[in-house]
Amino acid sequence: MTKFDEATQAIRVDETTYDVCLDTGYSIGGPLNGGYLMAVLLRAVVDASPHEHPVSTGAQFLRAPVPGPAQVRLEQLKAGRTAAMTRATLVQDGVSFIEALVTTATLGDVAPDWTGEPAAVLPPAEECVKLPDPKPESNMTLSAQMDMRFDPPTLGWLQGRPTGRPEARAYFRMTEPQDPDPYVLALAVDALPPVVFSAGARGWAPTVELTWHLRALPAPGWLTLVGSGRLISDGWFDEDVEVWDSAGRLVAQSRQLARVGRG
Repeated sequence: MTKFDEATQAIRVDETTYDVCLDTGYSIGGPLNGGYLMAVLLRAVVDASPHEHPVSTGAQFLRAPVPGPAQVRLEQLKAGRTAAMTRATLVQDGVSFIEALVTTATLGDVAPDWTGEPAAVLPPAEECVKLPDPKPESNMTLSAQMDMRFDPPTLGWLQGRPTGRPEARAYFRMTEPQDPDPYVLALAVDALPPVVFSAGARGWAPTVELTWHLRALPAPGWLTLVGSGRLISDGWFDEDVEVWDSAGRLVAQSRQLARVGRG
């Protein structure tokens, strides 16, 4: 079991309740990363489902939980031969923090009937760059869990030279050796810096709603993340992320609505 597996572990209490412990290692300067929190929820959902894979997740982030004990409470809405639907709620001290609707199914290892080309092609990983190590006082512990190599133009905002477009592109893998799985993909779809950074905005950009789809089981190796946005307006922005595996297959897609950061 890897550190990530331990950090997302869900322990069954009864048919509708799982105990979890939210890990301090997935902080983004105070709040916990939304992708990490979805992975915790999905561990409980899949354990209680007759199907193996979380193919669609729609999560509403009501408020930010803190590291420590919490519970995932489940309500089964449908259980069919090909898919099951579950409502999952992350609860801490009796308060709901995340509400999610999750569809589970069992995916086969099959070639796609059709897939488009990636929205962008990255340079080789050795020509991409890492973010600078965060200052210890920043409490940005998430970066230590991930190995990410960024397409250099999308990091221009670090030197005060944003491209002016909402975009982010990077290779992704866990720091501890681990083949990607659906729970790693849940983290990956929310791992990029907010795409509004490249458009010139800064500051914590809290996610309000995030929907993602598992399209295929990923091959071992690097994942490629391609993030973009369509509209920044009135303090809100959207962010789309495609995740491609080392075999060149589209394995996950996400869209989130978030607030533009202040600072």
